[in-house]
Amino acid sequence: MTYELSVAGLRRELPLCPLNDTLMIGAFVIFGDVELTCACARELLKKAPEFDYMVAPEAKAIPLIHEMARQSGRNEYFLVRKKKKAYMNGVFEAVDKSITTEGEQKLYMDGADAAKMKGKRILILDDVISTGGSLAAVENLVEQAGGNVVGRMAILAEGDAARRQDILFLEKLPLFNSRGEPLG
Repeated sequence: MTYELSVAGLRRELPLCPLNDTLMIGAFVIFGDVELTCACARELLKKAPEFDYMVAPEAKAIPLIHEMARQSGRNEYFLVRKKKKAYMNGVFEAVDKSITTEGEQKLYMDGADAAKMKGKRILILDDVISTGGSLAAVENLVEQAGGNVVGRMAILAEGDAARRQDILFLEKLPLFNSRGEPLG
């Protein structure tokens, strides 16, 4: 089963993947799709508020944040990691509960990145916002660092996230029942 999605002037067939016996999601993955990544970055930049830095959680948002930095002429952006790395010092951490990741996971921000964010306008990016768990965890880290969140953006808002007034996104992505029919 698939779902045809139109976003940033392009069409893609998303495979439907079961989360449990009654709920499926459309698998939206920009890895390896340069045309889609570039088009979505261009359209998101048109909607973006003024910002000093961008930050995104790893991993599926990495191509997006990189392309948005390239297109906007910025030479630096920040990633929130799923594991502490040996090079990270003065690490900040927050808990994330995501629809696509089983259980809780922690997200980590390098203290050096956090120091650069202090008092700056920060734009949070992700590929898809669904429950908002990852978004909330990244926002928590930015606030711990003393950054000012000026925007929350994603390519897609999935399910109830499409009703949120505090995020900017390009298109809605429904959730699906076990027969592949869109919900809501």
